[in-house]
Amino acid sequence: MHRYADLNNNSGVSSYEIGASYIKVWFNRDAASYVYSYLSAGEYHVEHLKKLAIGGRGLNLYINKNVKRDYE
Repeated sequence: MHRYADLNNNSGVSSYEIGASYIKVWFNRDAASYVYSYLSAGEYHVEHLKKLAIGGRGLNLYINKNVKRDYE
């Protein structure tokens, strides 16, 4: 698990874990994790989420706009 950098200091994301075909995300408000996989959210979105997580910016916004309920 990696701590999310949150370079804009306004994200609800606290940390993440990247796998080959998924990203697992933890939010500040919730102890549970949310898994966005190729199967649930699609390969395009998952790969984009991985890039945003590593970059430390835009992850929460992208989730809310594109894959909010597409977790496993």
